[in-house]
Amino acid sequence: MVSQNLLESEIENILRTTLTSAGELVVVNPSPETIRELVSSMDGIEEVPVVNVLADERNLKDVMDDFLVASSAADLVASDVLSLRVLDGEPVNSLLVSPDAVISLVSAGDQVAGLTTTDEAFVEEAYDYYKSRWEDAEEFSLRTPPLSTVQETLISDIGDDAAADFDAVLDSLQTARGDGDGLDEVTISLLVAAKNGELLYDISKWGEDIGLASKATFSRTKTQLEDRGLIDTEKVPIDVGRPRLRLKLGDERLTKADADELASVAQSLIAS
Repeated sequence: MVSQNLLESEIENILRTTLTSAGELVVVNPSPETIRELVSSMDGIEEVPVVNVLADERNLKDVMDDFLVASSAADLVASDVLSLRVLDGEPVNSLLVSPDAVISLVSAGDQVAGLTTTDEAFVEEAYDYYKSRWEDAEEFSLRTPPLSTVQETLISDIGDDAAADFDAVLDSLQTARGDGDGLDEVTISLLVAAKNGELLYDISKWGEDIGLASKATFSRTKTQLEDRGLIDTEKVPIDVGRPRLRLKLGDERLTKADADELASVAQSLIAS
């Protein structure tokens, strides 16, 4: 149980201290940074408590636009240790509320403080109040599939090499948004498929089947990457119907790049 004020240089340290000492936690009105660090911290703890998040919808949408965060959060949701709900009404203080303590998060310059109270009567009332608000709140729709599902189905539906390359690309990224700050999940999938000479039909069907994106989104992104010279295609005849397209990397700098360099090279080509 956290029983004293916490003063740290990063919110991650406060979250880890709280998560390792709480049996259950309600996180109220977290900032985008706190949401990101919460998911990261939970993902790195062996015995994680049940965490119920009550957050501003705009903050949730902003953070979950990053595939790296959203896919990890989806794994935690699927494991029943994380729940995301929308804060209704005016925002309140940013709080970590457990049955044993209430911690108010306050940022000041390069430091962040967790101002803690363990007064039994106040903590009990606060926990009951915010747990009730969480129970009444609307669930946030997290449309991103769990990262574990992405990895497992890539192996079974596409192949071991593509799955390993996909993981290597993700490990090389700080964020995966596709808005100029990292590559999005569809672009990553297509580049990995092109590196391994996979069919557009196979990778887009895989992506649609697991809820990553629609076939139309894969096709549209393929065209954009093709127009920029990042990927190329060749027709592959089939017994019945129109030929299918095999994906290939379209720039020599990409073909020479290792998987963990693929994202940085692709981003530099897109920016040029």
